[in-house]
Amino acid sequence: MGAEGQLRGRARPLRAGVVLAACGVLIAGCASMPDEGNMKKVEASQRPDSQSQVRVYAMPPPEDAGAVDIVQGFLEALTSDDPDFAIARKYLTKKASQNWHPERSTTVLADGPNTVADNVGNNNEGERTYSLTGRRLATVNEQRAYQPDARPYKQSVHLTQQSSPNGPVWRIDVPPSGVVLGESDFERNYQAVNKYYFALPPGNVKTRDRPGGQQGLVADPIYVRQRIDPLTETVKALLDGPTNWLGPVVRSAVPIGARLASGTKSLTPDDKNKLVVPLNARADTLGHDQCTQVAAQLLFTLQDLTASGVEQVELQRKNGSQLCVLSKDRAETVAPHRTADLPAYQYFIDEKKRLVRMPGNAGSNAAPEPVTGPFGDESQPLRSAAVSRDEEHAAGVSTDGRRLYTTSVVSKSTLGGPELRSRAKSEKDGLSTPSWDGRGNLWVADRDPKRPRLLWLSEGTGEPVQVQVPDLNGRIEAVRVAADGVRVALLVTKNGETKLQIGRVQWEDGKGGQPNISVVELLEAAPQMEEVTAMSWAGVSRLVVVGRESGGVQQMRYVQCDGSARTGATLPGLTGAKEIAASEDERQPLVAHSDDGIVRLPSGAQWQTVVKEGTAPIYPG
Repeated sequence: MGAEGQLRGRARPLRAGVVLAACGVLIAGCASMPDEGNMKKVEASQRPDSQSQVRVYAMPPPEDAGAVDIVQGFLEALTSDDPDFAIARKYLTKKASQNWHPERSTTVLADGPNTVADNVGNNNEGERTYSLTGRRLATVNEQRAYQPDARPYKQSVHLTQQSSPNGPVWRIDVPPSGVVLGESDFERNYQAVNKYYFALPPGNVKTRDRPGGQQGLVADPIYVRQRIDPLTETVKALLDGPTNWLGPVVRSAVPIGARLASGTKSLTPDDKNKLVVPLNARADTLGHDQCTQVAAQLLFTLQDLTASGVEQVELQRKNGSQLCVLSKDRAETVAPHRTADLPAYQYFIDEKKRLVRMPGNAGSNAAPEPVTGPFGDESQPLRSAAVSRDEEHAAGVSTDGRRLYTTSVVSKSTLGGPELRSRAKSEKDGLSTPSWDGRGNLWVADRDPKRPRLLWLSEGTGEPVQVQVPDLNGRIEAVRVAADGVRVALLVTKNGETKLQIGRVQWEDGKGGQPNISVVELLEAAPQMEEVTAMSWAGVSRLVVVGRESGGVQQMRYVQCDGSARTGATLPGLTGAKEIAASEDERQPLVAHSDDGIVRLPSGAQWQTVVKEGTAPIYPG
């Protein structure tokens, strides 16, 4: 390969790109390169560590910039905190700028964008072509939803010379589609936010749902640019409606077509932390109850936006008159959100195969005690169990893994026959640890190699319903249903590898009063991990997982249910972690089964041993 095929080192100070301001210091990058040949990847990711204090300002193209400087400067400008990418557009021809829509997609690369000069067209007078390449991690779509995507990335960028008062200049006339940037720049520029929508009721299915028939809220994670008016952009995203993946199982109280009033550029809370949201005419006829539901959606959404400070929301008609006002304190009565009370207990199976509990408060030194009823008196030895979210009932799997029982854990009773049997011959197969959804129904996987099934039992009893999983490619090893009842996490094994997948629960009325239940559109939630061995929901859209990356050692970390993972999400090391349990209230400590026994991790502390002997730690759910 000749000189043009070699990667060139950085030769002189940056003339077209970005300037950083961090802690009051201006830092100029060094990224210009020769006009011919290949280029290294854009190094905008090599920023100061204190990301929260870094702002990146785009620089317009210098008059004497070569073709390669224009490509470099454009890519650097994409990593800046520039509203509407106005500076990035200066690197484009007028027509290309009009046709380029950066809001439609953001491509996240692990190792790029790398830029390579294409031989095709590069010898033509006044033209240059370059290829952008890299290992793709994900795409953030027009709805701001993160979607893991491992396909190789390659796009061509074409430049042409155009006249200017000072002579010919290079400009891009065929830019890449949307925004393309490296992983660390994405993490610095974008912030995860949960929007909230109401769960649709599951048809005529019998449930123990919220008081008064209220449906709880479901988190819909998105990403917004964290220094480009994230509050206003988040409100717009909520009004736009749920993402396509979640849309079939939720509803929004926002009327169709209701958006911010024309001319509203930015929303800011007043000095009393009240946010006024002016809406267009589509919202003028909102009744009071529906209006307060919209306000509740907004309030809970903005609580998940760091430092929004919003304590009250007022919605206004197009003419500026008030539609309704809702305070943060009253929002929970309008739209049940997170669990109102902390779980009273954490649970596990002790050395006598009993279900025992200990106070949920991490600071408590109280010894574990057996639960009330058959699961606590050794009449039915257990290998795993699940406690309902109201902490009144439990489901337990026998030590041979072939029988599932349900019983009370608050009153003494006689244990009846099993609700479910597995035909698995091996104890390592059979029934998984069961899981209660937020509606009081029970889920469990039968791992019998000859008849693997995902099963649902109404209120934990009665005839099991087989759940259809049309996208399943492997065997379900573990199941955990989110409190909202519309998302389920699965560990799926195929060819000796176990992956974490998230599915959407859909309901249809079936025959004989039994529902038809499906888990559809499975998404991989920890694509960076080669093997996942344990998992638990640890928030409204977050899970904690135990696993390892390719060639790595076991680690424990948080992941988002959309497949994204934030830097710094790895937890303190734990020797031989086998099982993990977390509360969906993030204030509660993690509990794990490890080589050291049953241990728990209070916030800001290290792992603490509870007992030396014990397995199967769980929180209600």
